[in-house]
Amino acid sequence: MRKIVVVDYLRDWDEATEDTEVVDTQTYLTDSAYTDIKNARIFNLSRSYRYQSAGYYVSLLAEARGHKAIPSVTTMQDLKSPTIVRAITVEINDLIQKSLSGLRSNTFTLSIYFGHNVAMKYEKLCKQLHDLFKAPLLRAQFVLKEEWVLQSISPIPVHEVPESHKADLKRFAKAYFSRHRFSSVRVNRKVYDLAILVDPNEKAPPSNEKAIQNFVEAAENQGFYTELITKEDYRRLAEFDALFIRETTAVNHHTYRFARKAHADGIVVIDDPISILRCTNKVYLAELLTKAKVPVPKTMIIHKDNRCKVEATLGLPCVLKKPDSSFSQGVVKAKDAEGLKEELDKMLLDSELIIGQEYTPTDFDWRIGVLDKQPLYACKYFMAKGHWQIYNWNGKKKQDEEGEGETVPFEQVPFHVLHTALKAANLIGNGLYGVDLKEINGKAYVIEVNDNPSIDAGVEDRILKKELYASIIRSIKRRIDTHKNFRIDE
Repeated sequence: MRKIVVVDYLRDWDEATEDTEVVDTQTYLTDSAYTDIKNARIFNLSRSYRYQSAGYYVSLLAEARGHKAIPSVTTMQDLKSPTIVRAITVEINDLIQKSLSGLRSNTFTLSIYFGHNVAMKYEKLCKQLHDLFKAPLLRAQFVLKEEWVLQSISPIPVHEVPESHKADLKRFAKAYFSRHRFSSVRVNRKVYDLAILVDPNEKAPPSNEKAIQNFVEAAENQGFYTELITKEDYRRLAEFDALFIRETTAVNHHTYRFARKAHADGIVVIDDPISILRCTNKVYLAELLTKAKVPVPKTMIIHKDNRCKVEATLGLPCVLKKPDSSFSQGVVKAKDAEGLKEELDKMLLDSELIIGQEYTPTDFDWRIGVLDKQPLYACKYFMAKGHWQIYNWNGKKKQDEEGEGETVPFEQVPFHVLHTALKAANLIGNGLYGVDLKEINGKAYVIEVNDNPSIDAGVEDRILKKELYASIIRSIKRRIDTHKNFRIDE
C-alpha cells in the first residue's frame, strides 16, 4: 500500500522515509495523479481539521478516492464533541484513574504522538486513546474532580510540537508508518426499543406527521416499543436500542451527534454517521461518483486557484453548490459572469472547496429510494412553479414553494435510471438513501444521494402504502436480530 503524508507546507514534515512520501495539501486535493491511485493510506498532518478546511477535505476526498485516511472525517467530528469523547472513553476509565493516580496537580495534559508519549509510564493510556481516536498527533486534557475526567482531546498541529519532543516524534513516526495494520473498534448490542428523532418545528421535515404515525404503527406491529424524541433527549439515547432519524441531517448538527453516539454505543441507527458524512458533503459525492464512473452532469471542484476556469469549463448559466447544501438550500444558479463572481466570492468564504455543475434543466427529477442495496420506491419530483428547482424557498405563496411528486411503479422506471441509482447508492453503504437523477437524451445523470430521503404520507407511499413503512422497520429489526455491526471507519 502506498503511504502518503499530507502536510500544509512541506517544511512541516521533512522526514520522508523509504516507506512514505510527503505531499502538500493543495497538491493532494487538486492533482489528478492522486485521484487515480488505487491503494493508498493517507496520514493527514494538516495544521487544521476544522470543518470544510483544506485538512478536512484531505480526509474527506481520501475516502471518496478509496484511500484510507488517518484521521478519518468521523474521527475529526468526534474530537469536536466533549459528549462523544466522554461516551467513547467510558470503557477505559479504570485505566485513566490508574495511569494518573500519582499526579499531585488538578489538571494534566498528555501529548500523544502516533500512539506514544515521551514518558513510558503513559504508554498504555496513549495507545488506548489513539485506538479510540485514530489521529497522528493528539492532546488530551484531564481534570481532577471526584476522579480524573478526560475533559477534551484535540489534534496537535504538527508545527506546534515542542522542539524537545521532535527526536521522539520522528522515532514514533518511523515505527508508525512501517505498520501494516491499523485496528478499528467494533461494537455489539441487541435489543428491541426504537427512538425516532424528529423536530416538531422543522419547516420541511423528511417525513410529515402522518408518515411518522405510520412508522410508529409499523414498529409497534413488529414488537418495538417506540418513542418520538427530540434533540433535548440526547442524554436518554442509552435507553433505546435503535435510532431512526427523521429530521434533516447535517454534520455540524445534533443529528450527526445523535447518530455518532448511537453508533459508538452499538445502537442500530439509520442514518448511520458514515452515511451522513458521505451524503451531506457534495464535494465528497462528486469525487466518489466520478471515480466510480457514475454519470453526473459536467462537474468541477472549485477552489480559489481555479475559479477563473469555471465559465470556460461549465458554461453559463451554471449551478453552484455549497458542500453541505440540502433541500435546494445553498444551491444557486449563476446566470452571468457578474453573478458567478458574486456567488463564488460568498461561497468560498465559508468553504475552501465548492461544487460547480453545468446547468441541465428538466421538467422533473427522478428519486429512487434505496434500502439495503435494493430499490424501495420511485418518484418523479416536478420543479416548483416558475422555478428551476424542486424547492423554491423564495416563492410568494406557500403552494409555490415545492413542486408536485408522482410515485411510479418500478416497471415504468427506465432501466438506466434504476441501474444508475443503485450503483450510486451502493457506493455509500447499505442504509436508507434517496438518489436524485436527471434523465437527458436516454441517459441518467446522478444529481445527489440523500442519506435522509423524504418519505411523506401521500407521496412516496402511494404504491406500497403501509408496506413502505413496514419494510424500513423490518430492516431495523433485522439489523438488531442478526447482531449486525456498523463498523467505525479506520
